[in-house]
Amino acid sequence: MRPRTSRAPTPHALIAKLERGASLTDADRTTLAAVTSQRRVVSSHVDLIREGDRPESVFLVTQGFACRYKILVDGQRHILGLLVPGDTCDLHVAILSRMDHSIAALTACEIVEIPRGTIVELTGNHPRIAQALCWATLVEQGILREWLTNLGQRGADQRMAHLFCEMLLRLQVVGLANRTDCVMPLTQAHLADSLGLSIVHTNRTLQHLRSLGLVDLKQKRLNIPDAARLKDFCGFNPNYLHLSRRA
Repeated sequence: MRPRTSRAPTPHALIAKLERGASLTDADRTTLAAVTSQRRVVSSHVDLIREGDRPESVFLVTQGFACRYKILVDGQRHILGLLVPGDTCDLHVAILSRMDHSIAALTACEIVEIPRGTIVELTGNHPRIAQALCWATLVEQGILREWLTNLGQRGADQRMAHLFCEMLLRLQVVGLANRTDCVMPLTQAHLADSLGLSIVHTNRTLQHLRSLGLVDLKQKRLNIPDAARLKDFCGFNPNYLHLSRRA
């Protein structure tokens, strides 16, 4: 059964994110609104595209959480990155002949499929949008490097704390978080697959952070009573998110 299609999504998350990377004009915002004027609703746990598929368009998440992932030979899933509203999935992916990883909705999502030709037009004829999209790609690369550091060099409790610090900031950018509280619909299985931990270890690690008064995760919301303390605990430095625009 095909996902239902609807019109006129609110592109605020995309615009809010891209304005971190460039000074957009009203005309740029109108262009982005037109590009994101069609969306489709995808149920949780549905693949948007699978490893080995031929990519023809770029996916933009407008609502919900999605992820990049790979399936190992033993059937285990490893989540390579989390996608929140305003995130695009590989700006120039249509250059590739085949996908080297899969992208899936972790929760119910609203997405926009942007054809390759539209991306070419945006980057060729709208310099401020092109700069903002280039910035977003560089941020994605920075996040990937930090995730590699997280998995390779931090213990389980610091690893989880670091992920929570990152998600709080990324969701603040698109208006889905306040100073200490954000939506967090990820299950412990999602966290385990993102952090390279077993579900049992994930549960113990989460309980440990709770016992220290660093986080409280319940009813799909994450509360961080003292963000500065949590950042100190895991050595979090937000420089890789590049939230300060270059003068």
